[in-house]
Amino acid sequence: MIEFKDVHVSYEASAPILKGVNFAIRDGEFVAFVGTNGAGKSTTMRLMNGLLKPDAGQVLIDGVSTAELRTSELARRVGFLFQNPDRQICCTTVREELLFGFRALGQAGAEADARVDAIIEEFGFDPDDDPFLLNRGARQLLALASIVVLAPPVVVLDEPTTGLDYRECEKVMAIIRRIHEQGATVIMVCHDMEVVADYATRCIVMSDGRVVDDAPTFEVLRNRDTLERASLVPPQIVDLSLELGRAIPRLADAPVGSANTVDEMLAAVVEEARGAQDEERSVSA
Repeated sequence: MIEFKDVHVSYEASAPILKGVNFAIRDGEFVAFVGTNGAGKSTTMRLMNGLLKPDAGQVLIDGVSTAELRTSELARRVGFLFQNPDRQICCTTVREELLFGFRALGQAGAEADARVDAIIEEFGFDPDDDPFLLNRGARQLLALASIVVLAPPVVVLDEPTTGLDYRECEKVMAIIRRIHEQGATVIMVCHDMEVVADYATRCIVMSDGRVVDDAPTFEVLRNRDTLERASLVPPQIVDLSLELGRAIPRLADAPVGSANTVDEMLAAVVEEARGAQDEERSVSA
């Protein structure tokens, strides 16, 4: 479990970045942090793996303050994907990059080699490629693979799909979904609300350094007050359901108004459209 208890952060000679942030993330959750630039999302992520320490309050990993944990211990518990992969890639071949984490943790050996070989095959890498000569999407995949190969119980992702085309985004998110299904806790900052709706089961909304909403994803995406306060634009299918609910009040209690996944929402919209057509035919008859 990750807990933030009245966390305050400010950078040197700057206004406060986080202003009394509180939340708890249970093991095995898939949580998205959303909000406008400057809301405090990335700062929150960096507190989770000890890159930053709070000025006041506590950040706890499994009940232990990050201030009391060594960097190596935090690295075993929390894997971190930067928004820009070039901030974490540091080796001259793909294979060396994938082995780097094991060596840093003192875990190099036959088991590490076997896990790296399996990841190279799964991701389709050439082990001898120079990481810095790969395109942006491939570097992002490599940075993600360097975390996945270590199998940390918590994976923190800061804008994992930024700069990727649709196919690259689908591949990255499919891998993230797989590690979540295998038991990892996934925490993701994401500006793409379609991705948030498709993958995250819980959404924490931040604005001006504070948490302004924390609920199941589709409750957040249907909350107009939250959307306006955090300047968020919901996915088109959610926006359609909101407009239908406003235009046809009876839909507020129908599946369109209570769906909790994109698939449920699409099915509900189709069902309501069919029902409306049937009603029109009955009146015409």
